[in-house]
Amino acid sequence: MNIQKLVILRDVEFPDKPKLKFIDKVPTLPPNVKPPKMQKKLRLMRGPEEIHNFLMHKQYGIMALCGGRIKWGHFEMMRLTIGRKMDADRMFAIWRVDPPWQPLTRQGQGQRMGGGKGAIDQYVTPVKAGRIILELGGKCEFKEVKGFLEDVAMKLPFKAMAVSQEMLTEMKAKEKWEEENNQNPLYHEVPHSE
Repeated sequence: MNIQKLVILRDVEFPDKPKLKFIDKVPTLPPNVKPPKMQKKLRLMRGPEEIHNFLMHKQYGIMALCGGRIKWGHFEMMRLTIGRKMDADRMFAIWRVDPPWQPLTRQGQGQRMGGGKGAIDQYVTPVKAGRIILELGGKCEFKEVKGFLEDVAMKLPFKAMAVSQEMLTEMKAKEKWEEENNQNPLYHEVPHSE
C-alpha cells in the first residue's frame, strides 16, 4: 500500500508581482556624475555571510556555497529560467542580492602595458559563502521547485545549491553540534571584526 504524506500548505502572503523583476545592467547615476572606478575589494567575497544567510519567507531559495561575483548575464539567466518554470498563480520569487553595483575595469584589446587604469567594462555583485541569492515561495512543495532551482544554481559562476527551510535548520543544528562536541585541543574560534 502506497501512503503519501499529506502536506498542508499554509497561507502565504504574495508580493504584488510574483516574478523576479528586471535588473539594470548599469547602476543609475545622476546626470552630472562620472561613474567611479573601484578597487577589486576581494574582502567582499571572502569569508562567510553574517547577515543575509536565512530565508525571510521560510520556504525555498538558492544559497551560495563559496564567494564569487554575479554578472548581469547571470541575473538574466536566473530571471528568465525561474519565470519560465514557475507557476506564477501559486508561486512567487524575490531577489535577495543587490543589482550589479561594483565596477570592473579592463584595458582595451591590443594595448601595451601602462596607460593608466582601464575603462569600466562591466558591473558585478559580490557575494560571500552562505548568502541567499533569491527566494521562491508560495503554495508549493520543495520537490516541485527543486529541479529548476538546482538547474539555476548549477549555472552560477560559483558553487551554489537549492535549499529549503528544513535544510537550513539542519545545517545550523549540525554546525552547533560540531562546535559543542569538538575534541580537537588545537581548534579555537578566532573572533573576527571588520
